Amino acid sequence: MRSARLAPPDTLQTWMTKLRYLSQETWRSLRRGGWMNWAAISTVTVLLFLFGLSLQTSWQVNGLLGQMGSQLEISVFMKPDMAGSRLQAKILQFPEIAAVQVVSKDEAWKDLLADMGTTDIAGATAGLGGNPLVDELKVRATSPGEVAGLVKKLASFSEVDEVTYLDEALAHLSQISRGFSRVSVILVGLLTLTAIAVINTTIRLIVVARQQEIEVMQLVGATTNWIYLPFLLQGITFGLIGAAMSGLLMAGSRSVVQRALANQPNFLQTLSDGLSLTPAQALLLPLVMLTFGSLIGFLGSLFAVRRFVLR
Repeated sequence: MRSARLAPPDTLQTWMTKLRYLSQETWRSLRRGGWMNWAAISTVTVLLFLFGLSLQTSWQVNGLLGQMGSQLEISVFMKPDMAGSRLQAKILQFPEIAAVQVVSKDEAWKDLLADMGTTDIAGATAGLGGNPLVDELKVRATSPGEVAGLVKKLASFSEVDEVTYLDEALAHLSQISRGFSRVSVILVGLLTLTAIAVINTTIRLIVVARQQEIEVMQLVGATTNWIYLPFLLQGITFGLIGAAMSGLLMAGSRSVVQRALANQPNFLQTLSDGLSLTPAQALLLPLVMLTFGSLIGFLGSLFAVRRFVLR
């Protein structure tokens, strides 16, 4: 009795043949799509651009909030002709004080003129009839929870004209960030449904156009999964191309903003540094966009071929 022989496993050449077939069939489907391909890709591009922009903005705002929160300072502005050093010793006696820095009005005036690009300090001072600024104390508390009570104490000094700090600005910035996130979620959701619908329509039209070829493949024994897999790959291709195009748009817009802030005053450059992404975020953002784009393309094409598979 002859023993049964096991079928040899698929060789590398067999897998290469299968991959070549899938790539050729996917390319044929893309060619059949014509301008419908562009409609699907452009819709995905707009969707992913908005999605990536909202995600990037969320990370940037959170980073800026963290940076501003960790550097929370109380600015104490003295009354005219009151020296900041006169109050420094009193403030340092408070237990909730971590540090006090005196910024004289002359030093602040020089920094302001330097930021404005003015080198003739004497001329600018004479033109205004003197230095219009006052001495300032930059006070840092031992913890953010001590800030509110410390502000009231500092404002009670007769030498103090005004006390300001960034707590209100941080609250407004947080509200703006939350509002932007809500609007972005709604828009991304609507565009996601639109992109899936456009890809679904595109793939469905291509499947209908190739119906005779599909029937012939079924007659010669091709499996359903093998027949419709190229259409799924076509949808994923739409998502990947849209992600790449949206990534280029985001990189271009980010470059324009960075160049615009390069020659601006120091405080805008500091703001730009605070809005920069971390290396991990810069690597994660394109990966998330590629994954999301592939998922949108896969879902759109899956809905398109599902009705033909279940018939």
